[in-house]
Amino acid sequence: MKKIFLIVSLFFIANATHAQFYGAVAGYKLVDGGSWVKSKNYYLLTLIENDKQAKAILTSDKELATLAKAKTDALKNAMKTCKDGLCLPATLKFSNEEIDLVSRRLGALYKTGNALDRLVKQHLIPSGCYNLYKDETPANLLIKAWQQDASAINFTIGVYAEGKKPNYPQIDSISFDVNKKSYYTLMYDAATEVADTVKPADVFFAAPLHAALTYLEINERNNAGFYEPMAAGLNKPAVQKVRTVKWAAYPYSHILVPGAGPDNLTTPLSGEGMLRCRFAAREYFAGKAPFVVVSGGSVHPFKTKNNEAVEMRRYMINTLHLPASAVIIDPHARHTTTNLRNDARLVFRYGMPFAKPGLIVTDKYQNDFIEKMDKRCIQELKYLPYKLGRRLSETSLEFYPSISSLQIDADEPLDP
Repeated sequence: MKKIFLIVSLFFIANATHAQFYGAVAGYKLVDGGSWVKSKNYYLLTLIENDKQAKAILTSDKELATLAKAKTDALKNAMKTCKDGLCLPATLKFSNEEIDLVSRRLGALYKTGNALDRLVKQHLIPSGCYNLYKDETPANLLIKAWQQDASAINFTIGVYAEGKKPNYPQIDSISFDVNKKSYYTLMYDAATEVADTVKPADVFFAAPLHAALTYLEINERNNAGFYEPMAAGLNKPAVQKVRTVKWAAYPYSHILVPGAGPDNLTTPLSGEGMLRCRFAAREYFAGKAPFVVVSGGSVHPFKTKNNEAVEMRRYMINTLHLPASAVIIDPHARHTTTNLRNDARLVFRYGMPFAKPGLIVTDKYQNDFIEKMDKRCIQELKYLPYKLGRRLSETSLEFYPSISSLQIDADEPLDP
């Protein structure tokens, strides 16, 4: 009898461990690594930098050490030979051969129980940041995460140093004219910053990673880090309230209000944004949900300093008299697709009931668009960040958040 009990106990322990290792965990706290822009865009690389044992495995590998030296040597040589600004950042991107080399070495260096294994099981999997690869083995998930981060670095360098087109050129393009003579000086100075900062003992990706972050900064494109950590800042009152809510008293977990940017640099909140807030406030005071999530980044017009979510929050509290503890901001979304994706992330991270529906409240025309947005989500995100429910009225639409939304978007560095 004791033997049977032991076997059954071990079965449940094994399955509990499997559940812990192979699914996103609501209580998981992202490691910021001293830079939210870095961690939100390149989470694996951030984790490696902050894990001494994992970093030691990689820095002691001869092939990866050779790659690290090759990247810094190429940059220093380019500073002597390049005659235009575009030549310099090109040397910092990862080639396909380099990405493949690192993939092979990660596969060889990964061992069950070592620091790389722990990094995958204690961080990559529970974070959900690489959710598209959740069905891979731990070793393959590590490799896929590396390939994604390398691609993300190359994309950032391509757009914000080489001047290539982003997905949405009207709002996300480079801040400089790459054809001007002065651009060479700017790129040379950026190369100097990287060359002077990266040390010989640093991990193999140090130079490209620091370059990508430098290019984002000089373009004033550190949007991904705006208002972080939100749970300790503007969202703190609501995060504290989440723990006390009696959820059965509400038909919806929250109300989502997508932002609408003004058409000039001086107007903080558009008229459309105000009206959407009013629609949502009526639903809130009718007892539909305990929270309102206002979603929208610093988007319109190009390089605006105003933030849609922050301005909507101010309007909700100061004009419409919602309590601060009822309003949650998502100050990063740049499109309707990411209004819903980022909202799903907040619901999960803040411990709201994930299976309970939310309510989108906006104007008729945006809800019409959302009902037909599946194809765009699949094209841009590779998944649907929601499942739609009933259309209750012109301004209100039910939806269920998707756990796939935790996946990092490698080609949207302003809101990955």
